[in-house]
Amino acid sequence: MAIYQIIIEPLGAFGTPLKGDTIFGHFCWQAIQYPDLLNSPFHDWVDRYPQQPFAVFSSAWPIIITANKVQYAFKRPDMPSTMLPIKSGRSRKEQIEKRKDNKKKKWLLANDLNLVLEEDSFIADDKLIALSQQEQQQFNELPKKYKKVVTVVEQHHNTINRLTMTTGEGIFAPYTLETYYFLPGIKLVIFAFIDKEATDMNRLRQAFERIGQWGFGRDASTGLGRFRVIDCQEVNWPKIQPEQACYTLGPCVPQQGVFQCYYFAPFTRFGRHGANLVLTGKPFKNPVIMADEGAVLCPKTSHLIDKPYIGTAITNLSKAEPRTISQGYSIYLPLFINRRNYAD
Repeated sequence: MAIYQIIIEPLGAFGTPLKGDTIFGHFCWQAIQYPDLLNSPFHDWVDRYPQQPFAVFSSAWPIIITANKVQYAFKRPDMPSTMLPIKSGRSRKEQIEKRKDNKKKKWLLANDLNLVLEEDSFIADDKLIALSQQEQQQFNELPKKYKKVVTVVEQHHNTINRLTMTTGEGIFAPYTLETYYFLPGIKLVIFAFIDKEATDMNRLRQAFERIGQWGFGRDASTGLGRFRVIDCQEVNWPKIQPEQACYTLGPCVPQQGVFQCYYFAPFTRFGRHGANLVLTGKPFKNPVIMADEGAVLCPKTSHLIDKPYIGTAITNLSKAEPRTISQGYSIYLPLFINRRNYAD
């Protein structure tokens, strides 16, 4: 087993967020279209997936690369603000003002994959980019609402009825779709847990290079979802200690009976088939409710987390293809929180 970090640079807008379960789906399609990606037939790995996942992907996160160090920016944990640390000695008013200030800062900064939850660990979007002088000037001229790592824009679409030459009702009704724009100069990192019996780093990189050339997610055929792969390398992953919690790096379905407390934002995945399965008359998968990335899950003291991922496999998803699976697993980072108020 190994964990790799794949550093990418977006080359334009995306129609689909770079979430771990969707990235896993793209990797599976690569395995179907390029049988040499895996060391044995893809469906053999699908059969083993509930007990032995061959690949688990994180969502994409900003990464800051300088000459001296590498820093990662992860979503602020989905925990009550009162549980986040505040320096001692502050008055009640100062504590409230500091918590309000931190709520504006979406990102938790980590050095070398070591998460430290402190009052000053949070940073705002505009601190995550390294721009040239010209790009910095362009950035300063942007409206405030666009100075984010990802800006979501609703774009209007319609289909014209060729009999009336206008829009109308039903399939001709106007609708909107969300498009995601990244800041210029931003780099993103995707972590991949890979079973070395299944594939290796070079083939993993080739798969992502093809995805970046073809386009990721919705409307890839119109140019959305393009990116280039900058680097792919194995990383040393920190091990969880008994007093630590699991901070998830992708959406997941936590296994039952393992955790004593959960902090997460719910996320519902309404999946849809691709390729020839769209034409079966049953293109949609069953919806799945997941804990979104940035969740904090506290293991029971009686349970040992000995793998770098948590969660369960998602099966029984499709009426068109019974073997359909989805990633209910998530890679996690260890995180210390105060658990004195919780018992098994």
